[in-house]
Amino acid sequence: MSRDPALTRRIIATLACVLLADFLLVGCVAFLLRPWLAPVATALPSGLGWLALVVPATAVVAWAQLRYTRREALSSVDATVVTDEEYPDLLAPVRRLATGADVAVPTVAVAETDVPNAFTVGTPRRATLVVSTGLLAALSADELDAVLAHELAHVKNRDAMVMTLATFLPALADDYSLLEDLGLSRSARRTVWLAAIVLLYVPSAAVIDAPLFGVRYTVTYVLLVAFVLLFGGAALGLLAMPVVSLAGRLSHDREFIADRAGATLSGSPASMAGALRTLGEDAPAASDRDARAVDGVKQLCFLPGGFGDEGGALESLPISVRTHPPIDDRLDALRSLTADSDR
Repeated sequence: MSRDPALTRRIIATLACVLLADFLLVGCVAFLLRPWLAPVATALPSGLGWLALVVPATAVVAWAQLRYTRREALSSVDATVVTDEEYPDLLAPVRRLATGADVAVPTVAVAETDVPNAFTVGTPRRATLVVSTGLLAALSADELDAVLAHELAHVKNRDAMVMTLATFLPALADDYSLLEDLGLSRSARRTVWLAAIVLLYVPSAAVIDAPLFGVRYTVTYVLLVAFVLLFGGAALGLLAMPVVSLAGRLSHDREFIADRAGATLSGSPASMAGALRTLGEDAPAASDRDARAVDGVKQLCFLPGGFGDEGGALESLPISVRTHPPIDDRLDALRSLTADSDR
């Protein structure tokens, strides 16, 4: 199974946009926090300054995005990693198809829900393939092979990794504080914010021209903190917008490619079409679904409906483009593939 050149170009463009947005976000944060980060920047080698601080920080942010988004995606659908003893008829075809696709065998997790769907998150070296019990119950063995091959195509093309990265900034912009998603109660989150504000009070004397602990100093400090939070939130929203747009278009295009690659890998375009028809029977029609509501983990899925009532940090900003092509269009593309193979 080879990579599609057109999809590869779009993946590279989306990845570049995500990394640029990360870089600008880290730079913006460094700018806002420069009163407190100045001692660190001045200690760096001459000529590098802030760049030597922002570049490695951007790499750390990208790494953290992958780990955090993977964890949140699994948590949002309550998926549990499974073993051969629990699901031998699932893990065996995953291994067989992964070998055929020449990709590392992903971790497999199952979500206990009647909603039939699947998605993949992570990197080519550490991907996690999630399926629902509803999907396992709804499909025949050949149709399941086709869906699993479809998901492995996302790993092969590396669009699963890019989509994993791309869901983070919009989610962060929608939920400015990630403390809630770390399991902290409302009182605990307030305590964390209060502690941060108190700890930065004295170091702010480096930029506030007023007697420490005085009224003027305190008022200036409060205004400084308010400016950092408000400006930071606005910058985050602006940086998330192009990521949302490009990720939505990538999500749309990658489904056609994965359908075709999955049909080829499984050896049965008819099984892929059968899976789409079977699962599409219960899916809402495009005219009944608001395209702007297809977001978060839903844009990672085989079908756009998600896994039901999943929530959490991956319920991101509304996406202004449809992230999945209509099922009829996907079926038409598979019919074209079948016709070409019959010639």
